[in-house]
Amino acid sequence: MLKNYLKIALRYLLKNKLYSLINIFGLAVGIASFVLIMLYVNYEKSYDTFEGSENVYRTYMDYLEGDTFVPGDAMTYNSSGPALKEMFPEVVDYVRFYYFEKLAFQVGEKTLEQPLGSLADPSYFDIFNYPLLKGDPKTVLAEPNAIVLSKSFAQKLFGNENPLGKRISVFEDGTKTQLTVTGIMEDVPKTAHFRNSFLISYETEKTLTDFGPKAHELNWNMNNYYTYLKLAPNTNIDVLRQKIMDSDIEKNETERHNIEPIEAIHLYSDKPYEVTANGSILRIKFLTAIAFIILVLSWLNYVNLSTTKSMERAKEAGIRKVAGAKKSQLIAQSLMESILLNFIAMTIGLSLVFAAMPLYNKITGNELYLDWEALINLTPYFIFIIGGVILAGLYPALLLSRYSPAKALKGKVRASTEGIGLRKGLIVTQFFATIVLLTGTFVITKQINFLDNQPIGANVDQIIALHGTVVSDKADSLVVNEFRVLKEQLEVFPFVESTAIAQTYPGDSFDNLSSTRGLWLPDGRKDEINVFYTYHAQPDYFDLVDIEFLAGGTFIPNSNLGGNQIVVNETFLKTMGISSPDELLNKTLTFWGNNDWRVMGVIKDYYHFGLKSPVLPTIIRYQDNISNILIKLDKSATSVAGVASALHQIENKWREVFPKSTFDYTFLDEKFEAQYEQDKAFGNAFQIFTVLSILIASLGLFGLTAYTVVLRKKEIGIRKVNGATITQVLTLLNKDFVKLLGLAFLIAIPSAWYVMNQWLEGFTYRTKFSWWIFALAGVTALLITFLTVSWQSFKAAVTNPVESLKDE
Repeated sequence: MLKNYLKIALRYLLKNKLYSLINIFGLAVGIASFVLIMLYVNYEKSYDTFEGSENVYRTYMDYLEGDTFVPGDAMTYNSSGPALKEMFPEVVDYVRFYYFEKLAFQVGEKTLEQPLGSLADPSYFDIFNYPLLKGDPKTVLAEPNAIVLSKSFAQKLFGNENPLGKRISVFEDGTKTQLTVTGIMEDVPKTAHFRNSFLISYETEKTLTDFGPKAHELNWNMNNYYTYLKLAPNTNIDVLRQKIMDSDIEKNETERHNIEPIEAIHLYSDKPYEVTANGSILRIKFLTAIAFIILVLSWLNYVNLSTTKSMERAKEAGIRKVAGAKKSQLIAQSLMESILLNFIAMTIGLSLVFAAMPLYNKITGNELYLDWEALINLTPYFIFIIGGVILAGLYPALLLSRYSPAKALKGKVRASTEGIGLRKGLIVTQFFATIVLLTGTFVITKQINFLDNQPIGANVDQIIALHGTVVSDKADSLVVNEFRVLKEQLEVFPFVESTAIAQTYPGDSFDNLSSTRGLWLPDGRKDEINVFYTYHAQPDYFDLVDIEFLAGGTFIPNSNLGGNQIVVNETFLKTMGISSPDELLNKTLTFWGNNDWRVMGVIKDYYHFGLKSPVLPTIIRYQDNISNILIKLDKSATSVAGVASALHQIENKWREVFPKSTFDYTFLDEKFEAQYEQDKAFGNAFQIFTVLSILIASLGLFGLTAYTVVLRKKEIGIRKVNGATITQVLTLLNKDFVKLLGLAFLIAIPSAWYVMNQWLEGFTYRTKFSWWIFALAGVTALLITFLTVSWQSFKAAVTNPVESLKDE
């Protein structure tokens, strides 16, 4: 029997090629889109999941703002871990990281720069269950000057040699430290928010960093550390979190410790000083919603098209019933056709996934694969798809099985309007989804254009930041002098307009900013609540990046004030309650234990982190130190060849001054734009899947139009006999769909407004939600409807009425 069902189903699909092609295409695109999106969703949700990860939490700081504590830095103090373990029995262990964005390493004559590494406590391998390939996990980080290398980094440094016991020189801010390789670990998965490529024993901090001799003792002064806790199984997290927040272990009423699960950091955390740029749970929710919308739309299409074809198959069903077929057999036959069609669609859909994967990875910026592990992770979704296939095939099967044999054989079934209300509901649903997705596409595009075109208060065009690591055994003062010499020699090049030195620049990360709490003005006013951010620069920095002064000016070289000169921004004034920039000029401030910081100027606010983050109260200090050399290229070096030539000459000059050092550079405009990469990737993905959704919805509209034309075939013939024009017939058939579109539009407006408003709240500075966005979405949906419906309607309108009425 099953073989017979399969044979008939295959024969029917081959006979009705257009029907099969439309259905299979719609379902294949729907399944492919669904699988692609859910691959990305599963990838994002898999961050920081390893054996025991459910018991690993990160502690972070909350800061008091007004009467309320708000999430603050992702960093904590070096005392945080030890204190929490001592006070709370639920805390089994802790690990602290002091993070290095990059370090320079030297082995023999080989010098290279390696990003992403940390000082770490010996408990690392107990808390983070990542494999250690060589070495003893209990001892590899126990002694000072020990280093564990990732497998790929060890390969870069030592090739195929056994690195254990080998000596490495590491350079941090010009300081050279000798390390011994004690272990090799597997590369940390890309689905980890903290991807260390090397680990240096925490005890090495005393010689590797330059905080000063007392800074390495346990203290509550410097929150420069990431702290992770291993909790006892079955810990009541809510109770522990409340106890930690109430503990005041840091003895400071304006801040407190808090905890968050490591598994939630990537999607739910967006704090200052995050290790890497995290994802967004809101983006995941949006994409998941689109995935299910596309899949459901493809099923609705199948229902509509199958219902349409059931009219043509009424006589077939009648003959089968007269021949003795049971209702259950007709349902089974129809379901077999549905399953076969969906199986073919799923096979094609998965093939489309493989074909589209390179482009999809380029859009999302990930490296996704449809391997066996990914397929297993998608199993719940495949079960959902199978369930949907059965439900989608059930309604047409039940409808076909209910036809009366007598009416079917007399051709009377065509006059039936059974189920038309349901089908209208389905098309309203499709219109609703189309309008919401179109609105979302327009809002996302408008917001991204707003981010691209909004002035940032600084100029980052044609500026290069040189930030190679200086590898030298010379005294710091000599290295600083060589840095000055390099800067002066670079200014001689004709393609260099100007140079400057600064610790950071617009578009750079929080890593190169310091922070302070507790600031006093000469008149006694103080602020002990807000966080003030600070970095150092040299006098010509402000001119180079074109930052405007509201009062005063830049630092004065060779002044008696020396390194006590500072410049503050507008937001600093607002935070301190100062109304006029001139009021603060030449006044002294107190912070960091220094009561002689002299305000030389006040600058206009600029968006250091782009428009996704608020402007922070900022203090810029004068410091003659090794840092980024910023080079503004002359207009003559704007071509690709000109820039390439300039970079080649700059690198040669760098290596001439620092022959063993690493060389690296960044274009400031590219670094600034990189802040919006994830949003642009999301926007591109949203647009692509919106187009696919509209395509699938149009197929469903095509199906319902065909069904309507079948139902009203005789009516159209009679109207034409009575003199109706083609335009009048087109209006007649389009009118009903326009009504359905209008109803969907009214329902979609509040839904689209709410959803996109939620997305826009993720931006501190955002575009306006203009009324024309809804109008444009509605007009676009109307045009799509006219184009889809009118093709079928036109065929009906030009058909000879004799063909419509000859059966009577």
